[in-house]
Amino acid sequence: MTRLTQADCAALDQSDALREFRSEFIVSPEGVYLDGNSLGLLTHAARDRVRTLVEQEWATDAVQGWHKRDWVNLPERLGARLARLVGAHADEVTVADSTSVNLFKLAVACCRANASGKRRKIVTELGNFPTDLYILQGLTELLGSNLELCAVPREQVLNTIDGDTALVVLTHVHYKSADMFDMPAVTRLAHEHGALILWDLCHSVGALPVDLGGAGADVAVGCGYKYLNGGPGAPAFLYVKRELQQRLQPSITGWMGHANPFEFGDDYRPAADIRRHRSGTPGILGLAALDGSLSVFDRVDMQAVRHKSVRLTELFIELVEQECAGHGLSLVTPRDAAQRGSHVSFQHDNGYEIMRALIARNVVGDFRAPDVVRFGLTPLYTRHVDVWNAVAALREVLETGAWQQADYRIRLAVT
Repeated sequence: MTRLTQADCAALDQSDALREFRSEFIVSPEGVYLDGNSLGLLTHAARDRVRTLVEQEWATDAVQGWHKRDWVNLPERLGARLARLVGAHADEVTVADSTSVNLFKLAVACCRANASGKRRKIVTELGNFPTDLYILQGLTELLGSNLELCAVPREQVLNTIDGDTALVVLTHVHYKSADMFDMPAVTRLAHEHGALILWDLCHSVGALPVDLGGAGADVAVGCGYKYLNGGPGAPAFLYVKRELQQRLQPSITGWMGHANPFEFGDDYRPAADIRRHRSGTPGILGLAALDGSLSVFDRVDMQAVRHKSVRLTELFIELVEQECAGHGLSLVTPRDAAQRGSHVSFQHDNGYEIMRALIARNVVGDFRAPDVVRFGLTPLYTRHVDVWNAVAALREVLETGAWQQADYRIRLAVT
């Protein structure tokens, strides 16, 4: 097999159809950022949009901005723009709250609508991102004997879905391994058994094409701060297909989900559409940053994003196996691109220390307990030569044993 070289990677960058988008981001000229699957980089547009909101809208209009600048409808305007990225109609998506809160809201609504008699199981994946499991554990404790949580290993999920299942909750792309479910096939299976399905798109949206409508998905949630680059703790979004919007009753009956919030009536009456799943007053500063970041995606072909993602992840795997063989790294991520999202993970007994050593060398990935080093390949700003440079740094850390430095064993609060 011909060995890949840095020149090969540079040549791939020259023919990259997305190379112009890198200039939309504030990218440090030093080092390599491979953690966009945890927190995306700041775009110039997001920075400028927040600045405009603060200096020209909030400062000038104050409370009048709610109608003069139409802040009150910003969640739905952003939802309509996100709809293109997830294969939805414009009126099926809104931006609100956090992923955890949205997951709770929609899971409760689905269970209330579909759980009855023997149909009382919630099926989910053991080892899924913890917040999803924690939310579902809390939900079943809250509702008591009416529901049973069945969290099973990934390979058992499909066989666990049966006629007793009220709701299936799955993450499309696994946060640690990048293993990707076949959304249409799993959705079809759930529906054959009469279950509703809730998809978590946190590691999908913005990195690969998603077609909720084509798959027949019922509801979904996703975050704004990973591949969408909306900033730390950016607002999340939720999706409810049109046919379910009247059926699903909101579980957090906040004032902004009321049919007429400024009627100020004493009794709750839900909005007739997606807005019923709003709860409190939207955070306009956070929405402004997401607004700016989405302006980049307004011009992006998601098929081109997927094509580059596949090439970057393939390149990363190939280079690690070429340059770092014999150092105890074990691939966690599927080799089949059709089953893989846009990050690559390896197991190593000293994964935490290795990642700390890489970050000290300005190669930023992250660590997921107990032993996984994870590298996000973000197609809009990651270059092929960045992959070469990251793997070269990884090889140096492993070959020299630099990861054994005592400071690298100290666990930071965020890994």
